[in-house]
Amino acid sequence: MNTLVVRPTRVRTAGVRQQILLTAQQRLMMLMLLFMAAFFLVSVRLLYFALFDTSSGNNHGAATFVPARADIVDRNGVPLARTIDGYSIRVVPSKLLNNRQYLADELVKIFPDTPREEFVAKLSGSKPTYIRRRALPDQVAAVNAIGDIGFDFPREKERLYPQISLASQVLGFTDAEGRGVTGVEGAFDKQLTDKATRGEPLALSIDARVQGVLESELSNAVTNLEAIGGAGIILDVHTGEVLAMTSLPTFNPNKLVPEDAAGRRNAVTYNLYELGSTFKPLSIGAAIDNGVVTSMAKRYDATHPLAVAGFHIRDSHNMGRWLNVPETLIHSSNIVTAQIADQLGREKMEALFRSLQFNKRPEIELKERAFPLWPREWGRLSTMTTAYGHGIAVTPLHLASAYAALVNGGIWRPATLVKLGDKAPPQGHRVFKASTSARMRQLLRLIVSDGTGRQADAPGFRVGGKTGSAEKPGVGGYRRHSLVSTFSAAFPMDNPRYVVLVMVDEPKGNAFSSGQRTAGWTAAPVVKKVVMRAGPMLGVFPDESRDVDVSELTPLLWKGGKED
Repeated sequence: MNTLVVRPTRVRTAGVRQQILLTAQQRLMMLMLLFMAAFFLVSVRLLYFALFDTSSGNNHGAATFVPARADIVDRNGVPLARTIDGYSIRVVPSKLLNNRQYLADELVKIFPDTPREEFVAKLSGSKPTYIRRRALPDQVAAVNAIGDIGFDFPREKERLYPQISLASQVLGFTDAEGRGVTGVEGAFDKQLTDKATRGEPLALSIDARVQGVLESELSNAVTNLEAIGGAGIILDVHTGEVLAMTSLPTFNPNKLVPEDAAGRRNAVTYNLYELGSTFKPLSIGAAIDNGVVTSMAKRYDATHPLAVAGFHIRDSHNMGRWLNVPETLIHSSNIVTAQIADQLGREKMEALFRSLQFNKRPEIELKERAFPLWPREWGRLSTMTTAYGHGIAVTPLHLASAYAALVNGGIWRPATLVKLGDKAPPQGHRVFKASTSARMRQLLRLIVSDGTGRQADAPGFRVGGKTGSAEKPGVGGYRRHSLVSTFSAAFPMDNPRYVVLVMVDEPKGNAFSSGQRTAGWTAAPVVKKVVMRAGPMLGVFPDESRDVDVSELTPLLWKGGKED
C-alpha cells in the first residue's frame, strides 16, 4: 500500500516564507535608512541657511514672500500703504464675439462713471487696452457674466491705501507702473523698492490716531467757516518728528481723478503764505536775545500809526495808549513790534530769519517743498514789516519748526517724517538762548490766557501760542477781505512737547465764528479741540494744578480800556 508523504513540502514552504519575510525586512530597513539620510541632509541644509545664508538681507524669507514694494505704516504699525494683487479688466478687440454697441451698453451699467463713447473707442481699437485697472471683485464678476471671450482679467500688483484719504498728501501715490510719484511714495521710492530693504515696512513718525483728529477738526472748521482750504501740523519740539500733517482739500489716492488735482498739493510744505502776527514772538525773542529788549516793563508809543518811507503801519485794533512788551504780544501790536524791529536792525533781523531757515526750502524728506519769498531789498521798511509777518512768505512747516525752537530751549531742528524710535534726533543749531526761550514760553501762555488766543485755552493743557490774521496779496495790493488766519501754538507750556499749527484759508465771518474772520475766532478754537482730543493720545493729560509761572508779568497788564 502506497503512502503520500507531505512533510518535506511543508518544510520547504515554511523556509520560503521565512526567506520572503527576511527580504522584506531588509528592504524596509534600506528604505528607512534612505529616508533617514534624506531627512538628515535636508535638516543640515536648512540649518546651514538659517545660520550662514545672508543673501536675503532683511527679507526674512524667500524672495517669493517679499512684497514688490514695501508697506508704509504709522509709528504704531498701523498700515497706511500696502501692495496687493488687484484685479484688472482688459479687452482684446480682435477676440470679441458680440456687437461693440451692445458691449458698451453693458459696460456702462457696470461702470456708470465712465462715458459710453470711451468704451466704444476701446472696444473698437486695434490693440488690447484696459477697461479698468483697479476693479472691484463684483465688477470683475459682472464683466465676466457678459460672456465674451474678448475680456480677460489679469491680476496685477496694486498699491492700496487702507485708510483712504488719511494723510493723503503725506503718503502721495504711485503711477500705473508702481513707481512713487509724490509724498513719501516718491521721496522713498528707492528704499520702498530695493530688494535689500523692501522686506521691512517703512515706519513713519505719523500717528494715525492723531492724524485723524487733526483732519476731522480742521475739516469741520473749513466747512463751517466756508473757507477755501486749510492746513495743519503737529510737531515734536525736541525731535522734529511730524505726528500729523494735513492739507485741505484732500484726495483719495486709491482713485485718482483730474478733479482732485488741487487737493494733491501739500499746503504745509508747498504753499507759501504771509503768516502775519505769528512772526511777532520770533522777532521779540530775537530782540531779547540781542539786548534790545531788556525789560518787560518798557513802554512804547502805540497811540498813532507809524509813518515810515511814505507808508503807515497801523494796528488792526488800536489800543490808543502806550504798551509794554507783554501787552504788545497780548494785543498784537504792529506798531510796537515795528519799533522794536527797527531798534534790532536789518542785519540781526535777517540773521534771525536765516537761522530759522526762512531763506531755504523747508527741511523734510518730501520733494514737494516751496522756496520762500524773500524781500528783494532789506531796507528799513522791510525790517519793520517782516517782524510782524508781512513782506515775507514761508510755508506753515517753516513756522512750526521755528516755534519748536522758540519753546524747546532755543534749538532749531529739521522736521522728519521717519519714526526715530531709539535713534538720536537730527542735528540742530541754537537760535535762541535758553533764558529767552523760557521767557517766550511765559509770553505765549499769556497770549492764550489773557490775549487774542483765549479761544485756544484748553483747560489743564497749558496751551501757549500766537494768532496771525494776514491779508492775502493780490493785484494792486492786499485784499482786505481775504485772510489767512493762523494760530501757532505749543503745549504744555511748563514743559513743551508739541507744536500745533492750524491755518484756515479765507474763512468767512459767519455765525460759527461770531461774525469774525480773524485767527482768534477761526483757527484758535481748532487748536483747542485738537489738543483736548489728541493730547491724551500723545501722553499729555490735563492737569489744572500746574501752569507756567507768569506772576512777574501779570502786574504789567493794564486791566482797563479797550480789549482786542
